[in-house]
Amino acid sequence: MAAFLLLAGMVVVGYMIFHNIFVKGAVCKSNVKLHGKTVIVTGSNTGIGKMTALDLARRGARVILACRNKQRAEAALADIKRESGSDEVVFMHLDLGSLKSVRSFAETFLKTERRLDLLINNAGIYMQGSTEDGLGMMFGVNYIGHFLLTNLLLDRLKECGPSRVVNVASLGHNFGKIDFNCLSTHKELGVGKSATDVFNIYCNSKLCNVVFTHELAKRLKDTNVTCYSLHPGIIETELGRYANSAFLMLLKPISMLFFKNSVAGSQTTLHCALQEGLEPLSGCYFSNCTVRNVYPKARDDAVAKKLWEVSESLCGLL
Repeated sequence: MAAFLLLAGMVVVGYMIFHNIFVKGAVCKSNVKLHGKTVIVTGSNTGIGKMTALDLARRGARVILACRNKQRAEAALADIKRESGSDEVVFMHLDLGSLKSVRSFAETFLKTERRLDLLINNAGIYMQGSTEDGLGMMFGVNYIGHFLLTNLLLDRLKECGPSRVVNVASLGHNFGKIDFNCLSTHKELGVGKSATDVFNIYCNSKLCNVVFTHELAKRLKDTNVTCYSLHPGIIETELGRYANSAFLMLLKPISMLFFKNSVAGSQTTLHCALQEGLEPLSGCYFSNCTVRNVYPKARDDAVAKKLWEVSESLCGLL
């Protein structure tokens, strides 16, 4: 019995050390206050987006919750106002799966809001299907919607600088690829409906986020706007709420032990949004509040330029 208790104790201590170092991860150390600043956080009605918005509201920012689902957004709005003690939190409807909705959001925002200091492109989805514009769902929501939104708001960001754009990507971008032939033929980053196909398409969309950030930084050179992409960690969120229910049930015990919660998952986003002195690292990719190297495919200038041009065409920005 003594040996068993000793072994059990060692397992518990080992897990606690593992959890604090690898699961919980680093914490944003910035004490910056944001009174008089305005931020947009997409997908901020749940998960790391909601925790990001809450933190920014506590710092005094005017926070725009840019969300698709009105009911869930209004519930999050009430929570964030109550927990932050701030009335400077506003819901504005945004459906990233609709280019019309993105344009409408940007038009309304620019008419009603005087400033924009932080744009946090956080929203993401993990499911197959097509947007109303005929784009692949993950390509459209995870990337193209944010590409258009960012471009429509860039002038305001420049006017209010120094300002930042933060793109929430994923470690999964390492497994991604950008197939321009597939994009041309299907307006999608891949075909197939198997679990492997869906995972690959998701990773492809996240590679687009990282490549977009690389190109955006080049185009923002000599302006007072900087941009960053990041991996938030492996998070226990609602990203996969459309995934197979049996798979989610099997994943639940693993996620409870080894996945970050939403507060821990928001820390690298907050670091990129708030940490002083990051300007020389514009265009870089972060994980665990630390800048990381990326594979050549994520910083390929020719691919980045082509993706930008294809995206402009798909959005009607040309």
